[in-house]
Amino acid sequence: MIAEPAPRFRKPDILRMFPSFVWKGELNPESRRPVNDSILQVLGEIGAPLGDLKTGESWQSDHGLHALPRLRQFAECLDEAAREVLGYLRIGDAGHRVTGCWANLNAPGAGHPTHSHPNNYLSGVYYVRTHPGADTVNFLDSRPQAGIIRPPVTELTAENTEQVVVKVEPGTLLMFPAWLQHSVDRNASEHVRISLGFNLMFARYAETMARPLWTPGRRPAL
Repeated sequence: MIAEPAPRFRKPDILRMFPSFVWKGELNPESRRPVNDSILQVLGEIGAPLGDLKTGESWQSDHGLHALPRLRQFAECLDEAAREVLGYLRIGDAGHRVTGCWANLNAPGAGHPTHSHPNNYLSGVYYVRTHPGADTVNFLDSRPQAGIIRPPVTELTAENTEQVVVKVEPGTLLMFPAWLQHSVDRNASEHVRISLGFNLMFARYAETMARPLWTPGRRPAL
């Protein structure tokens, strides 16, 4: 029997650099029921076509839903989630604000192409109604060079895939960097998928955070 050669490297490390993230939370049933009920009531009041979309059609509301008194509890959920995400990122208390919140209705056959959310720091989605065949969202590798060379792989992992599919259900809340590209496959169920999208930004960004990140004065030679 031929002995295996001794490894030349001693305990090599994988240094994970510049990771992307998606924060995924689930509202507990006690919170989910009143939040979803209030969302559906508001959508009915503003004339959302909950039962009047044709195959392949989508509908979006105005982007001020977060300011409606009836959705205060939902807005509090967004605030709580944002604080947890900013804490995970070790970002100091810079003050955040929802800059837009809107409803998305997708009839059977409707999807949403790849996109991102410019001029914001965080974006997210809350799912009110999902069904098998309409219960996923896709996140794409934002590095344009990642798709230049595509060797065959023996198994898809976070390190070699160009797309991650996240499963969702009613009560799921996702939050992610606003620059992270994402898409939604066509609704393959027989029911309308309902979600609320939202964006967050630092409340006083121009006044407190947009200054140059350098100090004036003389510097030593490099």
